[in-house]
Amino acid sequence: MVKIKERCSFCGREKTETNVLIAGLDAHICDQCIAQAQHIIQEEMAAKAEKKLAGIKLQKPAEIKKYLDQYVIGQDEAKVVLAVAVYNHYKRITQKTRKEEDIEIEKSNIILVGETGTGKTLLARTIARLLRVPFCIADATVLTEAGYVGEDVESILSRLLQVADYNVTAAEKGIIFIDEIDKIARKGDNPSITRDVSGEGVQQALLKLLEGSVVNVPPQGGRKHPEQKFIQIDTTNILFIAGGAFNGIENIIASRIRTNIVGYTYDKKLKEIDKDNLLKYIAPSDLKKFGMIPEIVGRMPVITHLNPLHRETLLRILTEPKNALIRQYGRLFEMDGIELSFDRKVFEFIVDKSIEYKLGARGLRSILEGILTDAMFELPSQGEVKKLHVTLPYAEEKFSKSGISKLKVA
Repeated sequence: MVKIKERCSFCGREKTETNVLIAGLDAHICDQCIAQAQHIIQEEMAAKAEKKLAGIKLQKPAEIKKYLDQYVIGQDEAKVVLAVAVYNHYKRITQKTRKEEDIEIEKSNIILVGETGTGKTLLARTIARLLRVPFCIADATVLTEAGYVGEDVESILSRLLQVADYNVTAAEKGIIFIDEIDKIARKGDNPSITRDVSGEGVQQALLKLLEGSVVNVPPQGGRKHPEQKFIQIDTTNILFIAGGAFNGIENIIASRIRTNIVGYTYDKKLKEIDKDNLLKYIAPSDLKKFGMIPEIVGRMPVITHLNPLHRETLLRILTEPKNALIRQYGRLFEMDGIELSFDRKVFEFIVDKSIEYKLGARGLRSILEGILTDAMFELPSQGEVKKLHVTLPYAEEKFSKSGISKLKVA
């Protein structure tokens, strides 16, 4: 009986001519054909990503702001700056190369400065949703220099790669939001003598990402899988948006604009300064004095601020946006066939508590959750209940029993 030689069903190579020959049900494939097939798949995916990007109609700045208005209340100055920066960035990516001009447009990474709960993350996430590009949030507080306990800066790109389903071409056009950027400020204005592995060291490591370079990225993130192969990502077209509260920077701004001057040298122009919102006067020099190294400030040239949220703004945030909290909880109850409604005074109560505990817009949900938890637990089992109207006494009673009411007022 003649023994049939095993060979690749695609290229016809015999088993002796290959390194590995994988057997299927009725066919075989060699390692060389697998490698070639993988290369073809990567090219096809890259071509589809490029086609998708080319097909996106880039919104004009006014249209971007109009879209942001549906989800974010107030912060008009930040919206305008953000819309222009994002528009210019993606216009730069999609522009056709002009051979007759040798002008290279640099990208404009952005820093958002504002108190906690003012909408920094929401603005970045909403813009990414509008543009339909890969978007990820990275926490700067866990980053350290390579070789120390914590995460390397390359882990930021690993997250973006995962969001893009490991499509490198799509990831290279994405947006990364670096939260708590102020937490990696160096400890003093002078360069540190000792190692500052979670401050100045991280800023130095971030430079290569921000300026645009080819970075070797571990696809599974970090040091847990040292045997993994690296993926190269070009960060030239990745837009970086950084956000931070920068607690204490108001004192630096006040010192620069001399708002604390007393005596006979008083300047009448100081009357025009809004001392309740000094962040609107922020400048790159203030960030440098706060502890951001000059190279970082230079690579994030667009700086804007978010205004503190006042009572009227919080009331609007609670009820007006397209995804307002009241609408979200209304939809949750609607799924159980229950109509949810509120007295106007309940909204005022929620906002007042958020201001009292200094929680910002983020605290509105926690307070509302505390008020409605009992109802969300009991009512789905009571089929006869079709309506829930929340009054002020009901809200006060349920809130007093919740854990959040035990918070100490700062």
